[in-house]
Order: sequence, then structure tokens, then C-alpha cells
Amino acid sequence: MRRIVDCRFIDRLRYKSKICNLQSEIKYHHLFFDLDHTLWDFESNAKATLKELYTALQLAQKGINEFDLFHKNYLAHNEMLWERYRNGFIRQDELRVKRMWLTLLDFKIADEGLAKELSAQFLDLLPTRTILFPHATEILQYLIDKGYTLHLLTNGFEKTQHSKLIYSGLKPFFTEIITSESSNSLKPSREIFEFAFERCCALKDECIMIGDNVDVDIVGAINAGIDQVYVNHLGIEPSVKPTYMVHSLKELEEIF
Repeated sequence: MRRIVDCRFIDRLRYKSKICNLQSEIKYHHLFFDLDHTLWDFESNAKATLKELYTALQLAQKGINEFDLFHKNYLAHNEMLWERYRNGFIRQDELRVKRMWLTLLDFKIADEGLAKELSAQFLDLLPTRTILFPHATEILQYLIDKGYTLHLLTNGFEKTQHSKLIYSGLKPFFTEIITSESSNSLKPSREIFEFAFERCCALKDECIMIGDNVDVDIVGAINAGIDQVYVNHLGIEPSVKPTYMVHSLKELEEIF
């Protein structure tokens, strides 16, 4: 019995030594990931959720004859309202209902009750969706095996983002999960990054931000004084030059 315990103890020492050696060789120790549009495929998950609600709430019979147009208009309103929310012009609850209200108005449906019902069911169903970008779990495991510490830094709402992580299986990969609600600030403001550094006991030169949104993730990280990786899923030319740019999550292996 004594011999078995000693062997296990030695194995633990070897494992700790291996991790320490890995960490001493890497430039960044704390990797901050965005969630929506970076790891978790918001567009695909939102479309699947809206499609289910389109059928369940019989929206075709209410005058919305084209689901694809309904989905397209929702995405446009959602993006516009999120920008207003980030800039402090509207509240969280207003964003959630108004994106549905405005989408319904595009089809001349002025039904506040239906907008609220759509919003409530959408918020219940969306976080249970599990569509990720290719190689998401693979790259996160790769980075952990390399000795990096991973954190999530998201503008999403606390309950919703935690649900997405649980249902998609991503939660175990992250040491700290920092949301706009928990930090009381939003990317690209410096405050949310400073909150994250303090929460993670991290020095700036040990940190890097990995995200898909130039104006939010990349500019925010630049303003906070840390390096960035622009995950350019859509092949859009960035308005600022990030430290690194990749077109798929798999390409992160070339950086880390």
C-alpha cells in the first residue's frame, strides 16, 4: 500500500513539473475567449431556435410567410440593439423584447404580447442549443494540454451565458467566467478588462484576448493594453490591425 501511494505521489510531482515547464516556455498564461460568434455559433443556434418558435407560435398564419426573411430581420435588429445596449442607450430587458417587437413590425404585426412571448421562449430555448464552430472543443483541450489557463470574457447575460456553456459542454475548459453583468461593464470598455485581470490575478503581459468582433474584442483589448487574436470566421478585412488574425479556430495552434 505504501509503495502505491509513493508511486502516485511521484506521478503527481512529475505532472506538476511538466506543467511548470510548459508554462515557463509560453508567452501568454491567461487566454481570454469571447463566446458568441467565436466559439458558440450564435447565428446557427439563433436560427434553429427561431425556426422552432416560428412553427410553435404559428407565425406563418399571423402573416410572416417567409421564415428566412424573418430570421434575417431579427439578426439585423439584434445587432443594432446590442450596439445601443453596449453604448448605454437601452436596458437589458428593453433589448430582449424590442428585437422581437421590431422584427414583428417589419411584417406589420403590432402585437406586444406576441413579442414578449417570443422573447421569453427564445431566451429559454436558445441557451440549450449546442452548435459550436468547428474545432472549438478540440482547440480548447489543446490549449489546456499546452499549459494555458483559459477564461471567458463575454458581454452576454450571466444566466444565459452559463447555460450555453453547460449545454454545449464548454464550461469545464474555463477557470473564470467574466460576464458584463458580473463586472458591471461591457467590452470594449477598459473596466471589464481590468475587472478580469484582477479576478484572474493576471498581469497584462501574460494575457491575450481571442474574439470575433473587431470593435468590441480587438479594440477593447488594445485599449486595455493586451495582445489580441482576431478570429475572422467571415473573412472581413479588419479596420484595425490585431496582433494576430486567424480564419478558423484550428489555426490557433499556429500561434500557441
